[in-house]
Amino acid sequence: MASQKILVVDDDPAIRNLISRYLTQQNYEVESAKDGETALQLFDAFNPDLVILDVNLPDTTGFALCQEMQSRTRVFVLLLTSLTGEADKIKGFDLGADDYITKPFGLAELGARVRAILKRQRSVEETEMRSLTYGDLVIDPVRREVYIRDRQISLSALEFDLLYCLAKKPGRAWRRSELLQEVWDYEYEGEQRVVDVHIGQIRKKIEPDTDKPVLIKTIRGVGYMFDRRGNEEPRP
Repeated sequence: MASQKILVVDDDPAIRNLISRYLTQQNYEVESAKDGETALQLFDAFNPDLVILDVNLPDTTGFALCQEMQSRTRVFVLLLTSLTGEADKIKGFDLGADDYITKPFGLAELGARVRAILKRQRSVEETEMRSLTYGDLVIDPVRREVYIRDRQISLSALEFDLLYCLAKKPGRAWRRSELLQEVWDYEYEGEQRVVDVHIGQIRKKIEPDTDKPVLIKTIRGVGYMFDRRGNEEPRP
């Protein structure tokens, strides 16, 4: 099996080299860049599976670079930052980032997050991943595609996994902590807000009216539930 490829983008050579050495020792194929311009050149040539991306770069921002990379491919993005505010984290997730780690961080924690993200790329037996059809909504886990009335809906890798997790067990009320464990595959301490952000992004793409969601419903005091009856609602 070919090694998974990771692009590390950070203007601090010490951090860049530390991460690169560690990930190489973990049997990943690694390239690194010190700024946005170099990162985009490498991105096209290297075609990474994951980009570890510093928010503060000398010629651009990690947010802008994340958005640009997401527009080219559905690459996974892990943001690095010294910013701790929730608004900054939400901004990163809104732009397509899959995860967010705050400096300073331990290499073991970084490795755990990298493994959790890249796990989504592993193939799963098709018998375990059946297509789901609810009215005019079709979710194909093998091709990782979502359609509404034969129109393909563009979802990030994490958005797809979260939607599929909910939709494969319609009527089940999921706690945010359960969704974090199921989709992210490890515990987020105090980070349950991330679930709300991604649910909001999915709703924008599949709900006829985001103010009155009928597919992914909020269960007060618990979390979220996929309601198959939402497809019985008339669509514009």
